[in-house]
Amino acid sequence: MKNSSNTKILGSAGEDLAAKMYSDKGFEIVARNYRIRSGEIDIIAEKDDLLVFSEVKALPGGDADVLASELGPRKQRKIVETAKYFLKNHRQYSNKIIRFDAVVVGLPGFESVHLIENAFSENWT
Repeated sequence: MKNSSNTKILGSAGEDLAAKMYSDKGFEIVARNYRIRSGEIDIIAEKDDLLVFSEVKALPGGDADVLASELGPRKQRKIVETAKYFLKNHRQYSNKIIRFDAVVVGLPGFESVHLIENAFSENWT
């Protein structure tokens, strides 16, 4: 059984590492933990003509199958719908190129902060 307090601490630390990675790559963090009733986006970051919606997963005991499960079609739909809501209410980003990333923290066999650019799109199957 997961300890929700430890999970929140691990998740928050993972998001801090992901935000630092985006900042180091020249992105400005627009929002963290952007929430609406139907979903949440961990990090929204901007650089030039690009706006990234990023899901952060801290998976120190996981593997690729766990990652695939964590970012399944249902989760992707929630993120896309939340991103649409964000864009509808923040028109200053309407001319940006949109990208959906996943950042995996602590997954064995990968660098400690692993960026998956274009991890998914609105056109899921």
